Amino acid sequence: MYQKTTDDITVFVEPAYSEEHSDPGENTFVWLYRIAIENGRSRPIKLCNRFWRIVDEKGHMEEVSGPGVVGQQPVIAAGESFEYVSGAPLKTPSGMMGGYYSMMDLDGNLFTVEIPPFSLDSPYSAKVFH
Repeated sequence: MYQKTTDDITVFVEPAYSEEHSDPGENTFVWLYRIAIENGRSRPIKLCNRFWRIVDEKGHMEEVSGPGVVGQQPVIAAGESFEYVSGAPLKTPSGMMGGYYSMMDLDGNLFTVEIPPFSLDSPYSAKVFH
């Protein structure tokens, strides 16, 4: 498991290779990742946007951004956490992901929370990135 704390917000990431959704013969390798965002602040926060940087083992980089996560812009109460599962496909057997969330506090102040970089290693990988 990977984790990073930024301004009392901790992001936990647990990636797992998905054999079921992958097709190595077609160069399709899919990972599912579980994210938990824990609000260690004394007031609620809202997750507004996400930004991902995904790099495959050949160095090809893709950037993905947009509002919220999995169709939601959750408000996370003080001392509470929000969890979701999503996925990422690559055309190579390994790679890395990382990024950040744009959050907002109750006063309307925007701030950034880092998502720790994490390794995407399949059983077909000749290289291990972590």
